[in-house]
Amino acid sequence: MSVRVGQMAPDFKMQALVGKEFREISLAEYRGKWVVLFFYPLDFTFVCPTEVTQFSDRHEEFAALDAVVVGGSTDSVFSHQAWTKQIGELKYPLFSDLTRETSRRYGVLMEEKGIALRGTFIVDPEGKLRWSVIHDLGVGRNTDEVLRVLQALQTGENCPVNWKPGQKTLGK
Repeated sequence: MSVRVGQMAPDFKMQALVGKEFREISLAEYRGKWVVLFFYPLDFTFVCPTEVTQFSDRHEEFAALDAVVVGGSTDSVFSHQAWTKQIGELKYPLFSDLTRETSRRYGVLMEEKGIALRGTFIVDPEGKLRWSVIHDLGVGRNTDEVLRVLQALQTGENCPVNWKPGQKTLGK
């Protein structure tokens, strides 16, 4: 069973490529910050590098919102390491869900293929899942929209359709 918005996000402990080093990361270590957690299908594919590098390119914008980005797939950390030699070093951890346990718990695992769908999750500083989007393999996600939703959630208010930072909210 996968997590639902409003529930506590499932914690995890996984090996990750952090810069050029391998280390274990967990969701719990980011408590107190907003977390943008995303899953992608596989390294060395067509759409994935566009997303993975875009999140890295926008790192400072997420950091300015007291948010950390954590991404990954069912590939090994060694695959991540080889791939980042081609696409460039990333400014956030790239986890390895070799057991597929975390992908399964977040409801993104395609069991028959052993890979994750594109899933994006925003977890608040208390560890509660506040936003979840899961979609098919062939379409990359929109980092502008992830940033917009993060900013809307941080207002603590109701935000109308197409709301952008600086615009009026609808209150609580």
